[in-house]
Amino acid sequence: MNGWIILDKPIGISSSQAVGAVKRILRQNDYGRLKLGHGGTLDPLATGVLPIALGEATKLTGRLLNGDKSYDFTIGFGAETDTLDAEGRIVAASDVRPTLADVEAVLPRFTGPIEQMPPAFSALKVDGRRAYDLARAGESVALEARTISIYDLSVRPERTGRLDAITLSVRCSKGTYVRSLARDIAHALGAVGHVTMLRRTGAGPFTLEGAIPLDRLEEIGQGRALEQILLPMMAGLDDIPALALSPDQAGRLRKGQQLVGIAANHGLHVATDGSVPVALVEVSGHGVRVVRGFNL
Repeated sequence: MNGWIILDKPIGISSSQAVGAVKRILRQNDYGRLKLGHGGTLDPLATGVLPIALGEATKLTGRLLNGDKSYDFTIGFGAETDTLDAEGRIVAASDVRPTLADVEAVLPRFTGPIEQMPPAFSALKVDGRRAYDLARAGESVALEARTISIYDLSVRPERTGRLDAITLSVRCSKGTYVRSLARDIAHALGAVGHVTMLRRTGAGPFTLEGAIPLDRLEEIGQGRALEQILLPMMAGLDDIPALALSPDQAGRLRKGQQLVGIAANHGLHVATDGSVPVALVEVSGHGVRVVRGFNL
């Protein structure tokens, strides 16, 4: 089995625990030992799209980690927590409640390339230690701001008047922390707030459409029907042009040889032998070289 299971991750478990649950379902239903990985970490309090890679598809998880993501999230106004979500302790409070017009007026400040300070409770490393380990131990965490990109940021229709909470949708680049985005939006409104709901709606080419809840995945596994929901490896490469090769050319690539005289636009391609992916390749003036080969 080489491909993707798109999990609708439930609240309360980490991404690693979700991968472990899928592995258990595979093992209990006699699918054998398979290499698994995931395409982008979700906080335990977050739900939504978690691509699970099986077999050779695990070689593509890095592309998803570096890809764009989409989220729906709710900012609850009135309190800021140390974790910037509902799990933490309150570190600041305010009676300020913005209106819908207030929120809409500040959103353009957070669209495009922006500087963002990651949350102290994050998996980033400081002197070889995870920031969240330092924060939980009560130690100061010195992180640096980073440049991220917000491609789309919109607010869902809300009631008029002062708002205790508001839900937004965002499409953003890798490295974006939605918890930090919520904090900064609240500060721009002269208020404080934290994330009370976070749901990933898209990761690379994968969306909630067709995502499988964990309990449903278990039912499908017991019926020995996981192949019916397994997406092919190529589903994770929808944004890359295909480069069709002859069997001889594919064989040379599999041996790590560089191809010359191939007419194709420069850049990243997925080389195929018929319908079988052979490798991710880079096409340049020097020829076609393998970036990542597949054992299929």
